[in-house]
Amino acid sequence: MTYRSSLPVVMAVVLSLAGCNLVPERTPVTLYELPAHSLDLSRHTEQRIEATLRLATPRASGLLDGSRILVVPLPNQPRAYEGARWADGMPQLIRNRLLDAFQDDGRITRLVHDDSAVSADVELLSDLRTFHSEYIDGLPVATLRLDAKLIDTRSQRLVASQRFVQQQRVESEAIPNVVEAFGMAADRLARELVDWTAAQIDRR
Repeated sequence: MTYRSSLPVVMAVVLSLAGCNLVPERTPVTLYELPAHSLDLSRHTEQRIEATLRLATPRASGLLDGSRILVVPLPNQPRAYEGARWADGMPQLIRNRLLDAFQDDGRITRLVHDDSAVSADVELLSDLRTFHSEYIDGLPVATLRLDAKLIDTRSQRLVASQRFVQQQRVESEAIPNVVEAFGMAADRLARELVDWTAAQIDRR
């Protein structure tokens, strides 16, 4: 009786251990924030634009609407870096970087994002078209492309539109260096977009 009653227990333990061996271990994932540096305020300390700007989260589709860090090693063949992800979705990373850039710049003092119910005079819409590294001359180059549109919220009229593209060569293929290059490209794109937006609203 004793041997029979213990047999199912022994079999269960053996099957459990066998099952553990058959399940592959998950690759550890490192999360990365998009590096950012404060923008230079010295050029605009006295200029203020009296308008409320709503900054919408960029629209994105496919792989761009996710958190994988993307690379295109061969033309038209996107892949994701193994074991690395952004700490947030790519559209949210760009929106937050632009929010910081507008606040650092200081010319547009009334700024809201698309989660706010506050009314705005102008809305900045955008489409995230590229957020990946691509190989040029044997080394990855961080590439960002954002198509932006300014809309008058009262008339729904298109005020202006512009495509912004920035690239930054990476020092090596190491993922931290790739991430740093993305941050540098995003800084320049944010600076360019803030200047363009402020000029368009001021002209309006």
